[in-house]
Amino acid sequence: MTGKLKSLLIVMAIAMIISSNMAAYGEEALDKPPFEILSHIEELTYGQPKSGGLMSRLSEIEKAYFGRELPGSLSERQQAFLNFLENGLPDQPSFIFKLGVCEWIVTQKIGDGNLKERLEALEKLLEGEPKIDGPFAMRLERIVGLILPEGITWEEVEVPDKKVFKVALKNTLSPQDVKVGDPVELVMQGDFVVNTSLIAPSGSYVLGRIDSIKPPRSFGRPAEVKIAFDHIIPLDPVNKILVMMGEEAEKASKADDSVIAAAGASFVGAILLGPLGFAGGMLVKGDVKDIPAGTPFYLETAKATTVRAYPVPEMLQSIINPSQTPPPAEEVEQTENTSTTNNKTK
Repeated sequence: MTGKLKSLLIVMAIAMIISSNMAAYGEEALDKPPFEILSHIEELTYGQPKSGGLMSRLSEIEKAYFGRELPGSLSERQQAFLNFLENGLPDQPSFIFKLGVCEWIVTQKIGDGNLKERLEALEKLLEGEPKIDGPFAMRLERIVGLILPEGITWEEVEVPDKKVFKVALKNTLSPQDVKVGDPVELVMQGDFVVNTSLIAPSGSYVLGRIDSIKPPRSFGRPAEVKIAFDHIIPLDPVNKILVMMGEEAEKASKADDSVIAAAGASFVGAILLGPLGFAGGMLVKGDVKDIPAGTPFYLETAKATTVRAYPVPEMLQSIINPSQTPPPAEEVEQTENTSTTNNKTK
């Protein structure tokens, strides 16, 4: 059996699975307006919603993924499609999950951009050019067949609370220019893993927002910007992992020389050691200059969460690059003292 025929059969099987589960999916579809669901699907795929009538847009995106329209009512088709992209089935990981795993295996990080761009970038890396003449589902299955002939599976994993990981600002943050509700995007530094289960590859987004702003006040007190952290976007985008700036994250940031070097000791004090009780976020003083893109610091999980992860097979475990945390300050001090003692002995 040729690779192309095998991919086509897999896509047909996926379409049959979607069709057979439409009754269950259709009940969930009633929770959201049809235009909202379709716009979300188009934003995931193309980066922005398309224009035109609802039915013609749905038909177009179904053909883009499967080469044909799906059967069923409007709400059933939309919700089934969204589940194909994001939710998957017990024995069939979602399109987004599979794409992320393939990107990680090839580049050791997750791709940036919409799904169409990420698929094309992966094809270009593997085969020199994107295969723009085939449906997206078949093209992804072809990639899976090239790099993982045994296929991609997933498993449920519990992420513990207070698990510390390193992030960096995606864009420069200017405290004087932001407004309440503005998004703050962070990028995962290293892979977020539990044992050898991959949950969020390096490059995955961690989202936050500007929570509140206080203008300059009397007695020379500067303006303050509070940033609230929300969640990690893992391989399985349905089960988001809540995060915060907690005590363990503060300790890690204070112990990491790269954080101090990038931001400065005074900035670290302002950003990490905000007012007592402001759990989950951080405080930026108004007299702090722009915080440049790439500025690193640490966050931690806010509670234990069960998510679906990629069980990395033994042959690929060597490419896992866990998000590292620095040793506690007392361990560093103890190591330095031991080294000094040994040098004196010599």
